[in-house]
Amino acid sequence: MTDMLREFISVYRLYRTAHPRRYALKTAWRIAVLKWSFLNVYQAINAVQADLSQVGIAKNRTNTQGAGFKFRGIDDVLNALSPLLAKHGLVIIPRVISRTCTERSSKSGGALFYVVIEAEFDFVSAEDGSKTTARMIGEAMDSGDKATNKAMSAAYKYAAFQTFAIPTEGTPDADADTHEVIRGMDPHTLADWLQAIEQCDDESFPAMVADGLAAAQEVRDREAWVAIRAAGKRREGATT
Repeated sequence: MTDMLREFISVYRLYRTAHPRRYALKTAWRIAVLKWSFLNVYQAINAVQADLSQVGIAKNRTNTQGAGFKFRGIDDVLNALSPLLAKHGLVIIPRVISRTCTERSSKSGGALFYVVIEAEFDFVSAEDGSKTTARMIGEAMDSGDKATNKAMSAAYKYAAFQTFAIPTEGTPDADADTHEVIRGMDPHTLADWLQAIEQCDDESFPAMVADGLAAAQEVRDREAWVAIRAAGKRREGATT
């Protein structure tokens, strides 16, 4: 039991039993409550922040698949933060609120999984159980099963950066990877539209062409739009 909690309980007992000194005790009670309201979680966050402000976290990692920028990885953050959390009695508990996953195509034609999560992080004082919560977005892309892991790491990393105001240079990035997303209509999608226009019945043909042109226009792919329109013209010529 902390000294503050002992003082809180002792003043409460006196207030409840010693009626002749009610006015003085009521004042003491209010002072104790005021002290109790200064929760230890903010003191712990400030202590970790003070230690990190002296050393920071250097950008020692380099993106090797794109722009070649310097960044700080999740391991760098955990290695610097873990001993300070233990030292100052602060616990970080993550909680994922939502997750979305979208499949995209890479420039080489492979699948890329784009994941966005919304997460909350409870910062809890090990001394008195007081806590405060930070909410953060994490997003990442991966060609395998690591997109969610990367997004969670990104959310944790940036929650730590912003909560503890960790010194930084330049613009940090979530991952060491840079993925090139295909622009315009996916070639497989275009092939499906062309085949559908060629094989559909006469009644649905006009609507099929119109929908295909709209799909190409939506992704601003001029070449796909021209190819779909040409397929429609060929179909018209074959039926006349």
